[in-house]
Amino acid sequence: MTEQFGTKFPQFFLTVPAPCPYLAGKLERKVFTQLHGDLAVPLNDALTHAGFRRSQNIAYKPACEECQACISVRIAADDFEWGRSLRRIRNRNKDTHAGVVPPVATEEQFGILRAYLDSRHADGGMADMTALDYAAMVEDTSIGTHLVEYRIPSKEVPHPDGQLIAVSLTDKLGDGLSMVYSFFDPDYADRSLGTYMVLEHVERTLAEDLAFVYLGYWVANSPKMEYKARFKPLQALSADGWVPLDLP
Repeated sequence: MTEQFGTKFPQFFLTVPAPCPYLAGKLERKVFTQLHGDLAVPLNDALTHAGFRRSQNIAYKPACEECQACISVRIAADDFEWGRSLRRIRNRNKDTHAGVVPPVATEEQFGILRAYLDSRHADGGMADMTALDYAAMVEDTSIGTHLVEYRIPSKEVPHPDGQLIAVSLTDKLGDGLSMVYSFFDPDYADRSLGTYMVLEHVERTLAEDLAFVYLGYWVANSPKMEYKARFKPLQALSADGWVPLDLP
């Protein structure tokens, strides 16, 4: 096998067709490769720039034969538009403490995840996730990743930063932050925590002198993806590279 810089090139594989989680009646296929060894960090960076996403030690990208609806998107943090509604959400969560912690799964986090899945994604692909599955999602990684825990003051919780209400699994790339997976306590849905976590990552990206927040895929006409259109300007990966995504 050809080698580069003393490291073997990765091998890519293709999954069998399966029902699409975003568009009814469609089938999806994915191309994927493993992230491991001394190639893992630069490979994950390069593949993220090329539209891949990470799950544990696997990088994957849709490779559907008759559909190109999944579009990789990222926020250009320097140009981010803070509209009135987004400022209200940020102010609504001004008592929230966002703390970066190592990628170690806890029972407290899993309890929030289970409530989130049961409330929002009871029929989704992660509906049957166990504590061991969650631990693998968080801890099985060969790259620079971390968790962001979002907590609010509480006298009833022993943690110094209060009660856990949301979590984001985030990769740090050379030019930005990639939000791998986020979830929140559905009892605090009035805080718009899904949106707030993205806003907090925009601020964190700027504070760390980085350029982008990678949000994964946007799919037109998919209710699950509508929220991403709120974050402007969005850039989309096209045949000509990353270009502005024209949204109403």
